[in-house]
Amino acid sequence: MRRNTIDIITLGCSKNLVDSERLMSQLNSLGYKVVHDSDNPQGEFAVINTCGFIGDAKEESINMILKFAKAKEERHLKRLYVMGCLSERYLKELGKEIPQVDHFYGKFNWNELINDLPPVNANALNECNSIRRIITTPSHYAYLKISEGCNRRCAYCAIPIMTGKHQSRTMEDILEEVEYLVSQGVKEFQVIAQELTYYGIDIYKKRKIAELVDSIARVKGVKWIRLHYAYPHQFPMELLDVMNKHKNICKYLDIALQHISTPVLENMRRHVTKEDTYKLIEDIRSKVPGIHLRTTLMVGFPGEGDKEFEELKEFVKWARFERMGAFAYSKEDGTYAARKFKDNIPQEIKQQRLDEIMDIQQGISSEIAAQKVGSTMKIIIDRKEGDYYVGRTEFDSPEVDPEVLIPINQGLMRKGCFYNVKITDSDDFDLYATRL
Repeated sequence: MRRNTIDIITLGCSKNLVDSERLMSQLNSLGYKVVHDSDNPQGEFAVINTCGFIGDAKEESINMILKFAKAKEERHLKRLYVMGCLSERYLKELGKEIPQVDHFYGKFNWNELINDLPPVNANALNECNSIRRIITTPSHYAYLKISEGCNRRCAYCAIPIMTGKHQSRTMEDILEEVEYLVSQGVKEFQVIAQELTYYGIDIYKKRKIAELVDSIARVKGVKWIRLHYAYPHQFPMELLDVMNKHKNICKYLDIALQHISTPVLENMRRHVTKEDTYKLIEDIRSKVPGIHLRTTLMVGFPGEGDKEFEELKEFVKWARFERMGAFAYSKEDGTYAARKFKDNIPQEIKQQRLDEIMDIQQGISSEIAAQKVGSTMKIIIDRKEGDYYVGRTEFDSPEVDPEVLIPINQGLMRKGCFYNVKITDSDDFDLYATRL
């Protein structure tokens, strides 16, 4: 093991990643060397930032804790710490079940870890600064978390149990972070929150997401802005006006819709109807021509019979989402749905519906990709992989969306730089291009 080295393992969403990057910066200021997402323990200490959202994510977090607990038992690790959503949700249970962990921190008190670790040397200073981060993504893009928590209380969702009520950051604090990240070479910002469109209500008494995004777009050096995790109820249409106003705001919106059948949406406590949703999609596409919509849908929620599932399939065929993911409902302890409804749809039926809806979407995605063949598009290069440079268009968010592959024999292309390319081919997942 390396002395004065701390492994940081991040599980779950990009919001967790931002917390890890801030923690890494503070540990670095104490004189520690930090290593992110190593396969095996490298240092004297390890911190696992956990996810507690759904069953698979919780299982992954627990397995990772057990892996590092075993390493500690075998003396490959001196101390083990756990933080994040799973720790917040099951603090007492985890402490009893996994005593090898030296300390569990929740979602919001992980800063206490800094006080529990001694500085490496007497001259080291702890910079408790909310905007300084060690970027773990490719240096040209970063995630920008504008709030924490959620007030929505959807029936199936455990996030408010872990994160509490919506808490917006001030616009001044966010813009200071944007300017700092630009000074570090960041060009592309993924704006994230549990609920993006609620931003500002708690501290400004009205929705301020449009004004915030407008201000971010005005910061010199910001080349691309992409918006994640909007909510359909009372969607702020003025945000679309801002999107049209600035060329550096990508025509991309991630808006989780979950379902289309009104009875299912009522059971989910989503506060929208089938008619509301159809109109919203029409209005968004009308106001921002060419926009690419990403959504998430859920199958197998209590009350979804064959009729409701057929409605969902027809909606997917109609909406032709450029990007879509789906998952099967699973009961989450402490949620309204777990108390109110019986999870009486067999798992095999859920899986069958999931496969069916994703098969429909795969066909739609393939058709949309094929329509881009022959067009000229602007891309940013993320990396070199094998015989290709790998980039993305404004319509593609890192890690979750399709990529653009350009043969390396067409000349040098630098990571983090923009290029114009001609799309020459497509498949179910990616585009192929030549450099112009």
